[in-house]
Amino acid sequence: MSRKYFGTDGVRGKVGEYPITPQFVMQLGYAAGKVLASAEHTRGENPAVLIGKDTRISGYMLESALEAGLIAAGIDVYLGGPIPTPAVAYLTRALRLQAGVVISASHNPYDDNGIKFFSGAGMKLPDEVEHAIETELDNEMHTNASDRLGKARRLDDAAGRYIEFCKSTFPADMNLRGMKIVVDCAHGATYHIAGSVFHELGADVVAIGAQPDGRNINDGYGATKPANLQKAVVEHKADVGVALDGDGDRLVMVDAEGRLYDGDQLLYVIVCHRQAQGAMKGGVVGTLMTNLAFEHAMGKLGVPFARAKVGDRYVMEMLQEKNWMLGGENSGHIICLDKHSTGDGIVSALQVLQALRASKQTLAQAAQGLVMYPQVLINVRVSGKAAALLEQAEVRNAVAAAEQALDGKGRVLLRPSGTEPLLRVMVEGEDAVAVKHWAEQIAAAVRAAAA
Repeated sequence: MSRKYFGTDGVRGKVGEYPITPQFVMQLGYAAGKVLASAEHTRGENPAVLIGKDTRISGYMLESALEAGLIAAGIDVYLGGPIPTPAVAYLTRALRLQAGVVISASHNPYDDNGIKFFSGAGMKLPDEVEHAIETELDNEMHTNASDRLGKARRLDDAAGRYIEFCKSTFPADMNLRGMKIVVDCAHGATYHIAGSVFHELGADVVAIGAQPDGRNINDGYGATKPANLQKAVVEHKADVGVALDGDGDRLVMVDAEGRLYDGDQLLYVIVCHRQAQGAMKGGVVGTLMTNLAFEHAMGKLGVPFARAKVGDRYVMEMLQEKNWMLGGENSGHIICLDKHSTGDGIVSALQVLQALRASKQTLAQAAQGLVMYPQVLINVRVSGKAAALLEQAEVRNAVAAAEQALDGKGRVLLRPSGTEPLLRVMVEGEDAVAVKHWAEQIAAAVRAAAA
């Protein structure tokens, strides 16, 4: 099913450039509203939708445009203000709404933004619903008659409700007393939430990246820029550090020595704990980017493993298909379906902390059974269709040469980004020098082909 506007994570782009303009976002709200209004709902009332956003300055403008479009289509709107993406998923489900909408560009710079939708079940919209919205966008916008317009109200306790939900995913007979945690909120949507969750569970919390000004989201802080967190953990003599991204669905962690742990390593800690408790149900879903060492580690544990396409929506789809509970990406999207309907950075951090408390181990000790293979990822910025470069002879020859040299002791993966004009070149294997060499060779071939 081809997509005109929706990527792997909603509609995203540069603010002020099509399609991230107030005009288009209003039409998107209207189109989504018409699709939702055509679905069955109860008691003859208007369908209702929750809008949440991160801390980007453009969120004010896009929230107003989206609200106007939805109301014009006869949809009632709940405004949650700045709350994490997984909070929108949770509250949509808890309030029995028809859908949730998030205004965010996740880990991107502040001058990007985007719109993504959740179903009433708190999961990403199915492809067929996104397709229906795109089809409706081709129709002219006609505002409902005044007696069939929607209404809007502010959901004042959104943050508090979500804080209590996060705490509920941590065992009631366990606490974080005696643990010092540095929490990096990326100046994003968790700035007023994450610290409270860990503090109310008993931890001594040091918050950084928690002073958003509309323009500093992800700027030097957060899951994609963890250097400040690593430094702060060592300076404050903390037990662990937690870094979230701008919309709160991604997680990386840091141990007491300042060492960084990515999504593969954190998922490994969760899996080991579940298995030790006899609570491991089914297998684990990773992606094409999951480190080969993780796959081998799952084999040693006797845990089934499968790879999905890159993107948390595809991890989710495979989890549902296989009826498994755990999955994730090395970028830090971790899904624990027995805790939440979507990836959640705070909830995932609590699952890791639960494992550490139960085993009385440090993060370094809990993760030591997974020795990661060297992996080099080079993002090559391209113009036009990145996928077309994969068929260029010089690129294919470079890949073939790398695979022959690695001789089955590594992997090569080229994939276009779903959110940015990039072709991602990944090489991993047992030999770090060879991995670096072949990643650079393939990246050079991509640049030459793109020139």
